[in-house]
Amino acid sequence: MATGKIRYWAAAKEAAGVAEEPFEAVTLGELMTKITQNRADLARVVRRCSFLVDGSPVGKRPHDEVLLGDGATVEVLPPFAGG
Repeated sequence: MATGKIRYWAAAKEAAGVAEEPFEAVTLGELMTKITQNRADLARVVRRCSFLVDGSPVGKRPHDEVLLGDGATVEVLPPFAGG
């Protein structure tokens, strides 16, 4: 099981109630399940988010196929408005 940190931005940060927190998970899918458990507001927000894992975009890859390495940083990026 990999350990790392997850960083929340904008609306995700507000819904999570923290800017970042540690995690233990093997895949991004597992991590999303863990962070949204008993956090309905965060679950609603992350459905619209994009993700970076160690600075690389996840894109449309299935989250259960995105492996997390030990020491990984996952960024949760809600859609941003503006130009």
